[in-house]
Amino acid sequence: MHQGFLKEAILNMAGAKKIHILFVCMGNICRSPTAEGVFKHLVSDHGLEDLMAADSAGTHAHCAGRPPDARACLSAYKKGYNISQARARKFCQHDFEHFDHILAMDSANRSFLQVKSPLAARCKIELFLDYHAGKQGEDVPDPYFRDSDLFDGVFEMIEKGCWSLLKAMRRQHRL
Repeated sequence: MHQGFLKEAILNMAGAKKIHILFVCMGNICRSPTAEGVFKHLVSDHGLEDLMAADSAGTHAHCAGRPPDARACLSAYKKGYNISQARARKFCQHDFEHFDHILAMDSANRSFLQVKSPLAARCKIELFLDYHAGKQGEDVPDPYFRDSDLFDGVFEMIEKGCWSLLKAMRRQHRL
């Protein structure tokens, strides 16, 4: 009961607005669903699911409806995360309105989003690794057409980025 009261007090201090974060890559089957799954797990572990929500999307629709790549699922599973329930979807114009932070996994997808975005939404579009100390301005490499070993390295990069993102969101939104 006390924890429910505390969450309600935090919601009131935060203006009762849930923070919505969207992770975006090209196909939405490797990097962005991994970031979504890791971030949701961290948010839940910290009891912040009433304050923050995460989703993922792809800039292209060729993978819509598919689960995450099996190699991404395996890398996540080895670290204690289950991302297998995610399903790929294409980024849509409504996402610019709905999400407070739109985090592209690489500069090519960030550029794509900036071209498609209304002027007022451009400030929401950022590179995911801009939240990771020492990695600002860098891309999360797309492991899809590469060696399977790259998936583990990409997972670690995303996990560290999600930790940094969570800390930044708590600081920025006073949570």
